[in-house]
Amino acid sequence: MNAARDAAERRARATAEIVARTGIDAAMIESLMRHFYGKVREDPLIGPVFAAKVTDWESHLQRIFAFWSSVALMSGDYRGNPMGLHLPLPIDHEHFDRWLALFEASTREVCPPAAAEHFLERAHRIAQSLEMGIAAGQGVLLGKEERFRRDAPP
Repeated sequence: MNAARDAAERRARATAEIVARTGIDAAMIESLMRHFYGKVREDPLIGPVFAAKVTDWESHLQRIFAFWSSVALMSGDYRGNPMGLHLPLPIDHEHFDRWLALFEASTREVCPPAAAEHFLERAHRIAQSLEMGIAAGQGVLLGKEERFRRDAPP
């Protein structure tokens, strides 16, 4: 048995199941992310955070497409460190809540229900993980149901 071949076959089967169940494909990911990041760029809370860091939006979107392909379809297309990129940002629970609200609105506007639910389940896990990591990076260990506030003492 070839472990790499077996892993690739398992990944392909899992991806095919996701596509069959949700209809998600590369075109849907691109459409959703362009729609969502259009909202993000205009948002008064999180737009400035992105504007301060992203100078080449098309390049950023290409990385986002690869990230969400890996997250939603298990494609393995993304090679990067999302936590490391988010750790230095001046963000807390309010930013994550807004990001999720815009993401949910976008998925409902762009995707069929099964795809929207698939994306949203993953988005909530990503936001929670990033919020916990950023808190830990600031010396704050969050308990269950606790949220990170930048203005709170460690």
